[in-house]
Amino acid sequence: MATLIRNSLMKALIVIFFASVATATSDAPFIVAHKKASLTRLKSGSERVSVSIDIYNQGFSTAYDMSLLDDSWPQDMFDIVSGNTSRSWERLDAGGLLSHSFELEAKKQGMFYGAPAVITFRIPTKAALQEAYSTPILPLDVLAERPPEKKFDWAKRLLAKYGSQISVISIVVLFIYLIVTPSKSSAAKASKKKR
Repeated sequence: MATLIRNSLMKALIVIFFASVATATSDAPFIVAHKKASLTRLKSGSERVSVSIDIYNQGFSTAYDMSLLDDSWPQDMFDIVSGNTSRSWERLDAGGLLSHSFELEAKKQGMFYGAPAVITFRIPTKAALQEAYSTPILPLDVLAERPPEKKFDWAKRLLAKYGSQISVISIVVLFIYLIVTPSKSSAAKASKKKR
């Protein structure tokens, strides 16, 4: 019974291996897109949203007629400050990277849930356009009431980031100091010997 299960499991693993090898060696582009958004509060009280989208071709062939469309930003909530929400490129070679960014200004307060950007491209072996989607962004709390930044907030962040390194360095310096400087009892003995 155990050998029967072991043999069928081994056959299943072999089939999965050959199927993955067949798909890995297929001659097609594989598009991966990562969308990021960050909020920046300006002195005037308004808030800017910086959006960047990185498109990678992880496949083994070139993708042609690339176009990006990110129409998830409603006009009643955001104004475009710089850049465009759409962009086109002639091609994206295998292993290549394309980046696009734009900046928006928020008009309304509230939570915003952005949808993934849509990337369309053409493969030379297929007539139909192919579609890929970017990663969605995390919800943005636009124009939210944030508590004022505290005076020593920078010190807390610095200590949280580098606290372990500072403690190790201070322990090493203290150890070297203890070894290099003579103790009072050995200094007293040395002065008695000179007399």
